[in-house]
Amino acid sequence: MSTSKDRIVIIGAGPTGLGAGWRLQELGHEDWVILEASDRVGGLATSFTDDAGFTYDIGGHVMFSHYDYYDRLVEKLMGPDYTELDREAWVWMEDRFIPYPFQNNLADLEPQTVFECVNGLIAAQKAAARPVENFRDWVDTVFGEGIAEHFMLPYNFKVWATPAELMNHVWIGERVSVVDVEAVLRNVILRQGERSWGPNNTFRYPLRGGTGFLYDGMHAALEDHIRLDTPVASVDPVAKVVRTADGTTYPYDHLLSTMPLTSLIEVTESVPAAITEAAQGLHWSGSHIVGVGIDRPAGSTKNWIYFPEPDVPFYRVTYLSNYSPYMTAKPDQTLLLTETSQSGHKPEPADTIVERVIDGLISTGLMTEDDRDKIVTTWLCSPEKSYPVPSTTRDASLGTIQPWLREQGIWSRGRDGAWLYEIGNMDHSTMQGVAFVDNALAGDPETVWIPRGEGQAGEGIR
Repeated sequence: MSTSKDRIVIIGAGPTGLGAGWRLQELGHEDWVILEASDRVGGLATSFTDDAGFTYDIGGHVMFSHYDYYDRLVEKLMGPDYTELDREAWVWMEDRFIPYPFQNNLADLEPQTVFECVNGLIAAQKAAARPVENFRDWVDTVFGEGIAEHFMLPYNFKVWATPAELMNHVWIGERVSVVDVEAVLRNVILRQGERSWGPNNTFRYPLRGGTGFLYDGMHAALEDHIRLDTPVASVDPVAKVVRTADGTTYPYDHLLSTMPLTSLIEVTESVPAAITEAAQGLHWSGSHIVGVGIDRPAGSTKNWIYFPEPDVPFYRVTYLSNYSPYMTAKPDQTLLLTETSQSGHKPEPADTIVERVIDGLISTGLMTEDDRDKIVTTWLCSPEKSYPVPSTTRDASLGTIQPWLREQGIWSRGRDGAWLYEIGNMDHSTMQGVAFVDNALAGDPETVWIPRGEGQAGEGIR
């Protein structure tokens, strides 16, 4: 039974760790600490402002939510200082812009491509049901050969840097717009498109400071309990002690770890061989996030664009300057933020990525050759782990690792702690921290985190 005197240690000051800290402070619980390895809070949701005055996020984050608690938290932190946008998302392929979602807006593609997509979809609809063992099977079964080959497979390889046959399909949920045959035919025959799919078709964004503004605000409120520049060296689950790199020890009754699950296993003492072996089934990809600041107006109202074709390195470009006019140093400047994944399946050399990104922005028409002379600044951030890949081996590994950790009084939660991309948005991540506190202190069931294992592989998102 937990008490008000229970000592809680939290590893990581990203959205999950800060969400837990916020909830602890809200409840008046005083005996807790957050240990953060870096010199700032926010994790992958932090933001940076360079010497030229341009502000960057680590990827194309937007503010939308599935939870009333998170909505209230964001409203408190942002106050009236935000923009509210209707999503304008596009796909660039065959040298033209196609509205997103791709499968409901085929009409403007080359006639042969339209035929292959529609014909493949009809064939898939007619085919007898068959077992779906991986993401490749799911794509073929749901979308058919044409949409799979022209968009779904190449785009997802660019995102995940992992072949589709090595990924499971449990993560899909609201992440991928499934196909509506009637909507496809309306678009192709009647030229009626559909662009409102998804939970983020309207979203908010902080007026200043990028998404990191939110977590800086949480930091200010929780500062007395946060230890920056304090990397964890070891976790002793028997003695229930966390030891940091400077030799300081932090006893705990409950431990929330938001570091990558693989890293947690590496620093934890007395880990059984079966747990170490299970961790080998967890895979990830990294990213190169490249920002390009240009001294001219955007000339577009787009929010972001998807790039499935292999001739450019990035899979997504965000018009970050369209989110807020304060993302650039001066008015009438443009900030483009690109995302390129990398892994052993898809190497992307860091020493050439900025140059290749600029060449790609020009070849796709987002910049012109003359814009090279108008580039004010460039920015590169290359997180080693940006996507916990939903591999075919993931759920069996989680089904082994997570129950053992809980037996040790350890909750591994958050985007990389839970290793569940399907609950890796900022709202999901923050709420995992909130739910941890309610579970640890009051025994309330966790409502965000999803237990995965061999027996749950087909359950989908709850």
